[in-house]
Parts: sequence; structure tokens; C-alpha cells
Amino acid sequence: MSDAIRPFRIETPDAALSDLRQRLAATRWPEKECVDDWSQGIPLAYVQEVCAYWGEKYDWRAREEKLNAFPQFMTEIEDLDIHFVHVRSPHEHAKPLVITHGWPGSIVEFQKVIAALADPPSHGGDAADAFHVVCPSLPGYGYSGKPTTKGTGVERIADLWSLLMQRLGYDRYFAQGGDWGAMVTTCIGIQDTEHCEGIHLNMPVAGPDPATMDDLTDREQHALASIQEYQDVDSGYSKQQGTRPQTLGYGLTDSPAGQAAWILEKFWKWTDCDGHPENVLTRDELLDNVMLYWLPANAASSARLYWESFASQTAGMAEVKAPTGCSIFPKEIFRMSRRWAEKRFTNLIYWNELEKGGHFAAFEQPETFVNEVRSCFRELR
Repeated sequence: MSDAIRPFRIETPDAALSDLRQRLAATRWPEKECVDDWSQGIPLAYVQEVCAYWGEKYDWRAREEKLNAFPQFMTEIEDLDIHFVHVRSPHEHAKPLVITHGWPGSIVEFQKVIAALADPPSHGGDAADAFHVVCPSLPGYGYSGKPTTKGTGVERIADLWSLLMQRLGYDRYFAQGGDWGAMVTTCIGIQDTEHCEGIHLNMPVAGPDPATMDDLTDREQHALASIQEYQDVDSGYSKQQGTRPQTLGYGLTDSPAGQAAWILEKFWKWTDCDGHPENVLTRDELLDNVMLYWLPANAASSARLYWESFASQTAGMAEVKAPTGCSIFPKEIFRMSRRWAEKRFTNLIYWNELEKGGHFAAFEQPETFVNEVRSCFRELR
């Protein structure tokens, strides 16, 4: 294993783009859903519209150049290549920050917040809030390596991120995450108290406190209803990825229309979009993220994180003593109340409930996300 940090650029072969266009043109479509909404899944007309745009108008080369504007690197840690964006702040007292995405996201989620976090004065902020920003792609996601043996769940990824930050020369650092990134970040807060000075989560996970069940607030009642809805009608993807990720991978790796539909449905459900994902994100942005699943052919390897992490759960719902900040967006999948969160995160230093935004906070509401991260870690500088 080498400790080398290698420069990296996304450089997609022309043949891969030709293959994508051919596959889109040859898609074998199912019949139309027999309802007038999304209750049976993402509607046929929308998927066909997106795929026609993807094959005929979407300019990946321009989008690739935009992503390559950020310095990217690759390094091998414990036999896994880890791909990451690394933007050093120009400001002397900047603090290192590792930000982690989840599924069905990617580093694309952070393209609108990286510069503002690294150089606040250029984006209306204060240099005192500056960060050296590290955005890794989860193993099996984006351009990171795909694990070939079992054992890479959120606990191991937390250890990998600690090693990555130390390799970059950051002995002390902050960590932030949502979705699986929140789970990884929580594990960092449990496992790496020697180096991690604090964490910020935009999807903290803590069980409802049984002691509050006879005295629930309106927010808590809504949170429980949301959890029930997720379990009843929205969690099928999770069961499949958590039990048979390999089986799922064949269809999604072969069909770009299938891969796009699998991902875009969640952007409809989990964004604060008033019924349509393109109300909050552009079609190009949505496809940029899909491309980081399609081009590296990582449908199975990304889904496998569910199988790994659901099977291990060694961190479970363990107490988190690290200084923790939480930003709760109104359309998040799981929305904890502060008193529920405090049962698990016993050193809660920051808490804020926002008026707008959903599961992909940095992607949907970049200015709010940046302000939340700055406000949280300002408490620890």
C-alpha cells in the first residue's frame, strides 16, 4: 500500500458517452402507471422526458469541466482507492472539515458550498469561519474504489476518513454529514475523539424517547408520522439494497433509464420541491449526480453499503459524547426533536430547525447549509 496522494481528474472516454446515448435510445419502456401521481413510482412520461434530454441535449463535457474545477485526488487506504475533493482555504486560521454524502448522493451535492466554506470573504462571510474542505466519495461510490471483500460499513468508513485526514496533515478536524454521511460522521464522533473536535449532522439519527410518548409536541407527532410513512411506502429501496444489492445491480448497471429512475424518485420524495424535483434543482444538476453512478457503474457497490451497515450496526445507537450540532430541515426523512436527540448526543452544542429544505441540504439550500455549518463550528473555534 502506498501513502501517495495522486492528482485526479474526471476524464470520461468518448466511448462511454456514445454507449450511454445508444442505451438511452434503445430503452425498452414499461407501460404507463395507472394513476395520475407518483404513488406507483416515478411516472413514465417524466423518465422519458429526462432520458431524451440526457441522450440528446445534456452536455456532460461542460458538467465534467465544472466538477474538475475543484482539486481532486486519489489515495489508497487499507487497499481501497479513495477519491476526494480537497480545497485548502487561503485563510491562516481555517479549520479542517470533512464532509460526507450518502445515497443516492455524491460529491456533486457539495459543488455549491465548497468555495463558500473555504473562502468566506469571497462569498459574503467572515474569514474567521473558513475551512479546509475535504469531500471524499464513499467506498463504492463515485470514483472511489469498490470493496472486493465484506466489512466496509459506516464504522470502517469512519476509520478510513480519520486516516485520510491525518494523511492530509490534519491532526485535528471537524466532520459533517447527511444520510449515510450522517452515520459515518456520527461514528467518527464515537470512534475518533482523539482527532475529531466536533461534528455537525443534517440527519441526526436517534430513537424517539419512550418517556415522551404521553407528552408529544406537534413536531414529534409529525416526526412519528413521517417515520411511519417511510416504513409503509418509501423504504422498499432500502430493503432491497440492504438484503440483495447484487441482484439489483444487474438491471441498474445495464440500463441508464433504470438507474436514473431509481435515483430521481428519491429526489422527488426527499427534496423540499413542492411536488417536482426540478422546482429546487436543475435537470442538469440532477443528471450530474446520476452520472456519478452511471459512469463508474457502481449501482451494486453503492447499494452494498446498506447490506454492510445494516448487518453490522456495531455502533448501533451508542451514546455520542463528541460536541455535536444538528440542523433539522423540514422535509428531511427522519426529523428528531431536540429532547430525543439529547438522549443520544449528550454534548449537543448547536440545534436549529429550518423553514425550508430537505434531505439534500447542501444541494437544495446551499446558503442556508453554509450558514448552519459555520454557526455550529463557530462554537468550537
